[in-house]
Order: sequence, then structure tokens, then C-alpha cells
Amino acid sequence: MTTDTHDFLDWLKTQIPLLEHLGIERLDWDGQALEVPTPLAPNVNDKGTGFGGSQAAIATVAGWCLTTLCLKERGLVCDVVIADSHLKYLKPVTDDFVTRVSLDEAARADELAERVRERGKAKLALTVEVICKEQVCMRLEGIYVAIRR
Repeated sequence: MTTDTHDFLDWLKTQIPLLEHLGIERLDWDGQALEVPTPLAPNVNDKGTGFGGSQAAIATVAGWCLTTLCLKERGLVCDVVIADSHLKYLKPVTDDFVTRVSLDEAARADELAERVRERGKAKLALTVEVICKEQVCMRLEGIYVAIRR
């Protein structure tokens, strides 16, 4: 089952009102990787570069979306939360940017779903990157937890 990401994003904006203000118009999802293209303008700080709080929010949500979509497409409805995250701001974001997160191998999604089915919950470690002009500007290392409803 493939998720309609337009409908998913519309629903997500009703659940997390902050997303309405970040300029996110689409999610690019291929079943293993997610990209969130984002305009700089609504996420700018007083220096004219990307606001760290916006980057953190978008990166956190991107990992949440990947985890949720992986499980949803395997027939599982779960509550997903971020349990731990570490952020590194490496370069200023000076233009529109994209946030990327992926599973290093397709089998990880199946393993995640199997753990949820067996135990009722599972953890997934993800690396999320904010990319601007082909350079990694921010990196989030996070642990997401999925709990079967």
C-alpha cells in the first residue's frame, strides 16, 4: 500500500498546527526515503538565514513521518514519538532547503513492523539532514518510538 502524501500532509497539518506556518507544501516519499522541500522565507531568522527552531521542527517531523509512513504502509497504526534527539548546526541555511531522511536498507522497515507486531512497540534510530545548496547544514540524530494502538 502506498500512501497519498498530499492527503497525509493535509491531515498532518491539522494535527500539528505549526506546520501551516513553515511553508511545507509537499512530502516526497518513495517507501524508503522522505524529502521535505521547504522555502526559506517563512523560516528565516534575524540574520536572514534559516531559523534553527524551524530546522529542528522540520527535521523532527520528517523522522516522525518516515516512521509513521513505513508502519502505515505495512498495515500498522501506531503512535510515534521522538524519544531522544541531538542536533548539530553545521552551516547557515541561506536559501530554500530540503530535509532528508531515509532507511539505510529497505529491510529495516520490515524489521520495525515485525518488532511492533511482536512486542507492541519498537525503536528506530534515524539521521535527518537539512540540505541547502547541496551541503548538509544541520543534522539530527534521533530515536523514534512506535507504539501500536
